[in-house]
Amino acid sequence: MKIEQNKVVAVAYCLTVEGKVIDQSPEGHPLEYIHGTHMMIAGFEKGLEGHEPGDKFGIEVSPEEGYGTVNPQLRFDIPKTAFMVGGVLREDLLKPGTVVPMFNSTGHVVQGTVAEVKEESVTMDFNHQLAGKHLHFDVEVVSVRDATQKELDEGLHGEYLPLEEEEGHCCHGKGGCHKHDGDGECCQKGSDECCHKGEHDCCSKN
Repeated sequence: MKIEQNKVVAVAYCLTVEGKVIDQSPEGHPLEYIHGTHMMIAGFEKGLEGHEPGDKFGIEVSPEEGYGTVNPQLRFDIPKTAFMVGGVLREDLLKPGTVVPMFNSTGHVVQGTVAEVKEESVTMDFNHQLAGKHLHFDVEVVSVRDATQKELDEGLHGEYLPLEEEEGHCCHGKGGCHKHDGDGECCQKGSDECCHKGEHDCCSKN
C-alpha cells in the first residue's frame, strides 16, 4: 500500500541539521501520523508521498516547506511579571536560550525562546527553533494502512477532541486569551495578548 491522503503512516526517521542529529524516532517506536492532514511539515509529507513499506531514502526540506523563514515580527517584549509563580519570579527561566511554553492569542501553546533579559521585561522569540534551517531526514517507511473514520474525526491520538477546562489552567475562546479562575469563570483579556503557561496569567505583547 502506498502513502497517500488519509493513510496512517508509521515511519522511522533521523533528522539532521547542518550535519548534527537534532531528533530521531526511538528504536522500535516509529512516528505515526495521518498523511495529508497537515500533522507533519509540508516538505516531509511531500517527500513521503507514493512510497511503500520497506522503502529507505532521504528527504531534503527547505525552510519554506519546513518551519518557515525567520520572522523578526515574532519577537516581543513581555513584562517580567509574566514569569512569576506564586509571587516569586522564575529566575531559572530568565536565561537566553531557554524555551518557555506560552499561550498565544488564539489559545494555542507556542514555544517561545528567551532572546534577551532586560531590567523590567524579557524579549521572547516565537520563531520555531528550526526556522530558516534546511532539514535532512533519513527515513524508513515501516507501515501504511487506511485511517478509520474515528481516527479521521478525532485524530490519531484524539488530538482533534476539545480540551476540558480545569481550575487554574488557561482556557481560550473568542476575543483572545483567558484565565480560568477557581469559580469556573474565565476572565477575558485582549486579543493581542498571550498567556504564560506556568503562571496561567495573561501578559501583554506590547
